[in-house]
Amino acid sequence: ICSNADKLKALRYTLGLTQSQMAEKIGVSEQAVSKWENGLSKPRTSMLPAIAKLYDCTVDELLDEDSDKNAEEQDE
Repeated sequence: ICSNADKLKALRYTLGLTQSQMAEKIGVSEQAVSKWENGLSKPRTSMLPAIAKLYDCTVDELLDEDSDKNAEEQDE
């Protein structure tokens, strides 16, 4: 099961973005993105819609760790 930090990093990699590029697109610092992806902090609730839009998913999908488990189970 992926943590939300791992999920954010995986989604960013899927789009081929650097932390700097992601930060610019959603209006935060590169350090903020790094902290999110390393589990040192979490995005503010107000940032979740912008992150979800960038990754073409819903806020619920960003927050739902069970969706990672379900995807892994479907791959088996």
